[in-house]
Amino acid sequence: MRAAWIEALARALAAWRRRVSESRSSPAPAKPPWLVEAERLRGLREVAGPGSNPAIMDWAEAQGGWVERFYTGDDVPWCGLFVAHCLRDAGFRGPPNPLAALAWADWGRALSEPADGAVLVFRRPGGGHVGFCVGADPDGGALHVLGGNQSDAVSVVRIARERLVAMRWPEGATAPRPGTTRKGLVAGALSRNEA
Repeated sequence: MRAAWIEALARALAAWRRRVSESRSSPAPAKPPWLVEAERLRGLREVAGPGSNPAIMDWAEAQGGWVERFYTGDDVPWCGLFVAHCLRDAGFRGPPNPLAALAWADWGRALSEPADGAVLVFRRPGGGHVGFCVGADPDGGALHVLGGNQSDAVSVVRIARERLVAMRWPEGATAPRPGTTRKGLVAGALSRNEA
């Protein structure tokens, strides 16, 4: 009887050790959930002229509070609203003023290198821009950014790294896998002003 009990205990201990070992070596998910939502929205456009895209207006309504009251149409810059929506969809909150692109520079935790799904904050003439990292040029001179309000749509553009203000990651999210940023995803001219 005692031998059977010791054997069962040994099997249980071995199984527990395997689970602990597997959990320590499990990589971060291939794509952060907020990036999955951002990619799903690729191609969404604001409405030209009077009227607004109902999806963009729904994002402001879901943020609630002053954002919902302030955001009266998709002619108001919406790059920060897009990022806030995607992160909220994945269970994360943005900064107190998610509409101000530069406010994202102090949000979450800092990253020292690009990672797919990282929140990238840039300076531009007249303000800032925010979007998600989805790649980089092979030489690292430009980052590939999936963002909202890029030529009035959710799209991927190349932005010069020299304009980068911050690379951030949500507090509480699984750390990004280093060295997984895709190279050479987008070709074409650098974006100069995402307004």
